[in-house]
Amino acid sequence: MSARGAVVPALIVAVLCAATASLFVGAAPLSPLAVAKALVTGEGAAGIVVRELRLPRTLLALITGAFLGLAGAALQGLLRNPLADPAVFGAPQGAALGAVTVLYFGGAHVLSVLLPVAAVLGAFVSAAPVVIAAGRDAGVTVVVLAGLAVGSLASAAVSIVVGLSPNPFAVTEIVFWLLGSFQDRSFRHVLLVLPFAAVACLMLLRVGEGLRLLVLGEEAATTLGLSPARLRFVVVAATALGTGACVAVSGVIGFVGLVAPHLARGLVGPDPARVLVPAALIGALLTLGADVVVRLVPSATEIGVGAVTAVLGVPFFLGIVARRRAAMAAGAA
Repeated sequence: MSARGAVVPALIVAVLCAATASLFVGAAPLSPLAVAKALVTGEGAAGIVVRELRLPRTLLALITGAFLGLAGAALQGLLRNPLADPAVFGAPQGAALGAVTVLYFGGAHVLSVLLPVAAVLGAFVSAAPVVIAAGRDAGVTVVVLAGLAVGSLASAAVSIVVGLSPNPFAVTEIVFWLLGSFQDRSFRHVLLVLPFAAVACLMLLRVGEGLRLLVLGEEAATTLGLSPARLRFVVVAATALGTGACVAVSGVIGFVGLVAPHLARGLVGPDPARVLVPAALIGALLTLGADVVVRLVPSATEIGVGAVTAVLGVPFFLGIVARRRAAMAAGAA
């Protein structure tokens, strides 16, 4: 097996190790034997801690990270831009607006299912204008500009909702939720996000060959039988579907969709079809690792997972921008 062929098996082992570590880390110290017994039997306090608290949290981190990494890889291949991630189409911002609106009116305390439903609808409402504004034959630039406009509008609306909230406790809850977290999640949240994320991932995994053809340019890809408009629709729809569901249960976790594809390309090369699966595995590894870190940091309240991914992602983003600027300057010279 070649070095590149061994990447996916190695990443799977790394994800399994990170998921196992996630089951051991927490406020209640448990031995490996106690964790293993709790997983099998579910008896006693250890069973409650491991099976009802840590296991759902681990699964949500894995699902969310895998989807975000996969969506980022698909979007970067679609737009042929290494700075693309799910936020390009305004889906996270729209999902956040839907969920924050429910939190503002207290609907989540009356009927908990309203929160995820609102987030999923918000993601679709944000993505739909992008697709409509772009039209069937619009280029990549039009799609990006439409997505940035819708995302900016949704972010502004979130700020307005937070500013108008008369209840300081509601503001604290909203701000903490926007930072992203897997804390206090249950299997109800896992069952909520899993169908949406699974369908979205299947849709994105099937566009690999189309992304590979798109590298040749839209005109050349069209002559080879690819419909760029259909490819854009599938990628945008899958991104909205999965992002809405993930944001519904975990809040906004940024930069995973940006960082994971870059790390994957360093391992398997630039082929956009080959990058998809490694990017998903690296995304899962990033969110699992970030979730372990927030539980290890001593603090009165647990910090958000989104804050940890931002600490990693912002310097990474600036590094990408600096390299692209240097490449452009060298090309101009």
